[in-house]
Amino acid sequence: MLAVHFGAGNIGRGFIGSLLSQSGYEVVFVDINDEVVRLLKEKQAYRVIVADETEQEQPIRNVSALNSQTEREKVIDYITKAHLVTTAVGPHVLPAIAAILAEGLQKRLTVNQAPLHIIACENMIGGSDVLKSHVFAMISEADKPLFEKYYGFLNCAVDRIVPNQKHADPLTVVVEPFFEWVIEKRNIIGSIPSIQGAHFVDDLQPYIERKLFTVNTGHAIASYLGYYKKIQTIQEAMKDEEIRSDVEKALHESGAVLVKKYGWNESEHESYIQKIIQRFMNPSISDEVVRVARSPIRKLGANDRLIGPAVQYYDLFGQIPRGLVKGIAALLLFDYENDKEAVALQQTIQKSGVEEALFQYAQLEKEHPLVIAIKNQFSGLSRENVNM
Repeated sequence: MLAVHFGAGNIGRGFIGSLLSQSGYEVVFVDINDEVVRLLKEKQAYRVIVADETEQEQPIRNVSALNSQTEREKVIDYITKAHLVTTAVGPHVLPAIAAILAEGLQKRLTVNQAPLHIIACENMIGGSDVLKSHVFAMISEADKPLFEKYYGFLNCAVDRIVPNQKHADPLTVVVEPFFEWVIEKRNIIGSIPSIQGAHFVDDLQPYIERKLFTVNTGHAIASYLGYYKKIQTIQEAMKDEEIRSDVEKALHESGAVLVKKYGWNESEHESYIQKIIQRFMNPSISDEVVRVARSPIRKLGANDRLIGPAVQYYDLFGQIPRGLVKGIAALLLFDYENDKEAVALQQTIQKSGVEEALFQYAQLEKEHPLVIAIKNQFSGLSRENVNM
């Protein structure tokens, strides 16, 4: 079996690519990083190290790579032969790979009409739908029915912490033991793809929101409160009793939303929350606060990890979610100068105020009770910051 995987970064190699290799696929990575592509071609293998007390090493074999800029025709040819196409490139890069994917899928129609599944394994909701929309924008109306017939774009939720890292061997990747890859069955054409460790479900939405409102929410709040306290790593932030308490409070609020919406068992979800908190505290992984906190405007989105659960909590219970509000206020104070979104956010706040920033980026009406609560918390943190 052949899998073409776009994205040979740490997530691509340490999570998706490793699972595909262990599932029996020959994995061809597609990337623009010359060094990584060259090394994958030369070695056709790399190591994944599990970050726990055992430090177990997983040899990943039967892999290669292509440069999408200099070996475009080869990439297209591999797409015509593939049994599966996956991505782990980041949400903003999906439009950039759509053209070569569309061209490969068009050529495939002329030489291979076996069904093909495309799975965008991105940290976003509906990533495969988004990729599909970009691909369909580049093909003719006549081709669209054929693409619908032969190509299934499967949405998924992925979860594994793979921090920034450097090794003597640039291909080596350290990953946390926990991982979750949940794939929605909707849009499957023919048989379900064979992927070791993946979980196929009828309805992805509960899993997406569980991950987004727990892992992403907790990670974000730990990062913004950590940055506020001038702490360097997530692990150090979670050792701070006040931050850990704030994170737990926020996750109980977002958890209350999930339990209410989906009728889940409260104690089971509490166990999930505690598992997530322990993941953040894993001493074998050092994850930089500024890496996790990056792109604050995107994370301030109306349906994203902070505003989403906060609004739903207020709508469901008629109360202000104080833990989430504190996390949002800390986000508004994130002024890391090497993050373009952080710079833009600070410019908006300085020019137009917190209310305008929340209206512009979070779609919150200026008179919404959450806006008042966030502004008050923001002012309080600002005053504390001056006195620190």
